[in-house]
Amino acid sequence: MISNDQKNLNSGFGAKSEPSEILDGINLSGKTAIVTGGYSGIGIETTRALSEAGASVIIPARRPEEAMVALDGIIPKDHIFEMDLSDLESIKRFTDLVKKNLSLNILINNAGIMACPESKTSNGWDLQFAVNHIGHFVLTHELVDSMDQSSGARIINLSSTAHKFSGICWDDIHFSNSYDKWVSYGQSKTATSLFSIELDRRFKDKNIRSFAVHPGGIFTPLQRHLQQEEMVAMGWLNADGSLSELAKAGFKSSTQGASTSLWAATSSQLDNKGGLYCENCDVANLAGGSPEERYFGVRDWAVDPSEAEKLWHCTEKMLANI
Repeated sequence: MISNDQKNLNSGFGAKSEPSEILDGINLSGKTAIVTGGYSGIGIETTRALSEAGASVIIPARRPEEAMVALDGIIPKDHIFEMDLSDLESIKRFTDLVKKNLSLNILINNAGIMACPESKTSNGWDLQFAVNHIGHFVLTHELVDSMDQSSGARIINLSSTAHKFSGICWDDIHFSNSYDKWVSYGQSKTATSLFSIELDRRFKDKNIRSFAVHPGGIFTPLQRHLQQEEMVAMGWLNADGSLSELAKAGFKSSTQGASTSLWAATSSQLDNKGGLYCENCDVANLAGGSPEERYFGVRDWAVDPSEAEKLWHCTEKMLANI
């Protein structure tokens, strides 16, 4: 049964709320956060805001040298570690390094890839599913025992309105038969939301709560695999490459794109809640699938607890077979 809490709280914030508004009056001194992909796009703005609020922020980075340059003056260099979400051994090396004496309050699984050409990991997994879901599944499992159960911990998993492109393709999760980059991406973002739901169910009694977040439409390096013509066809760009009126009205800045993650990670409005899909600094309403709901609301398949439990077991089976 889908949670009765999956509906707007009327939080007082909105799509264009800035991190400074979200964290106004919130002191994160003494708290520790980990942000994957926290050195690019909305990730760096998430890192910056957490750090400015007093948190000690740790960044796992596929390109640590690049991360050190990007985060210079924001966090200490020795808080940056190498990690590749498509490489399970790399994830375990990272967690083995950091989890000794770690008391983790906030984990933001922010990193991801979008609409990339067909690619498989060494295990034969679809790359988008592997990076966006399995890598974060393993990372979270490795860190959950280090989470602060006395003060409480929150895990934020970045989903997307693109979850509406596809539920879980149970008969062919890794696209052995045919590949569509948007179906792959949509499936991976549905998986991210479902992971949040089952994670919350399993760990809420330990004072660890989990939320899925749609950050909004933001132009970041996430679009690296899209050609200009494709973004014109989707209505994001004009033919000359300039932002369309749709994009100007609906897209967010990188700072605004970080705000829903920050709200879900820190807001007292979410105390004693969890397993919810959030957008625009609030809990999202259920969407019925009408065309005007393309960019807001969450479809039932992405917040279905039975699908969430099934995916959890399916993912565990994949990991047991490697």
